[in-house]
Amino acid sequence: MKFIVTKNYEEMSKAGADIIIEQIKSKSSSVLGLATGGTPVGMYKHLVEAYNKGLDFSKIVTFNLDEYVGLKPDNPQSYRYYMDKNLFNNVNINKDNIHIPSGISGNIDKECEEYDESISKMGGIDLQVLGIGRNGHIGFNEPGDTLKVKTHVAKLSQNTIKANSRFFNKIEDVPTSAVTMGLGSIMKSKKILLLASGSSKAQAIAKIAEPIIDLKVPASLLQLHPNVVVILDEGAASMLNLK
Repeated sequence: MKFIVTKNYEEMSKAGADIIIEQIKSKSSSVLGLATGGTPVGMYKHLVEAYNKGLDFSKIVTFNLDEYVGLKPDNPQSYRYYMDKNLFNNVNINKDNIHIPSGISGNIDKECEEYDESISKMGGIDLQVLGIGRNGHIGFNEPGDTLKVKTHVAKLSQNTIKANSRFFNKIEDVPTSAVTMGLGSIMKSKKILLLASGSSKAQAIAKIAEPIIDLKVPASLLQLHPNVVVILDEGAASMLNLK
């Protein structure tokens, strides 16, 4: 696990975008695993700027980490809407190459199974982008006594609901479950890029740097992956001891 500490959110965003840009330039048909939330917004802005300067997304395939159960794609709080707004509608990606779990499927269990199958058919994810929750979750794989391997429906913790309520009018509007890639799906990625910004993430980042696998900190499993880059701003790195 490689840690890169930047001065601020803007530098973190650019450093993350640079890694994705290099991936696309080295393999024009890359399969990218993408994340949502507040942290990657700046990174997506830099990717759009790179597209406007000539970066080609036409052969790129994407798989998003998760989607809220119960939200239609045109709901402004859905992750499909987020991705369209922040990236997809602003670059030349083939819309048929975009994959986001459905939160309104009539058979979500089948949806989850087919999602993992689709990733496998594409040869797996070349580069997976992750954020990290304050409680150490990645995707919506919440802390617990057990963690699921495959894509599944996850019940969101109260901590996560509270954290995500900033995107909704009121906390009662936040969905209580989501379809998410499992830890096995994430760990099969060839390379993982984790972004974290702000002191509220500092404790979780410090825990994943400890040489301990703790199911109460799902992101600690990333230590078992051979190719993980963690890009932080100074706030997120404030409790990290890299000596």
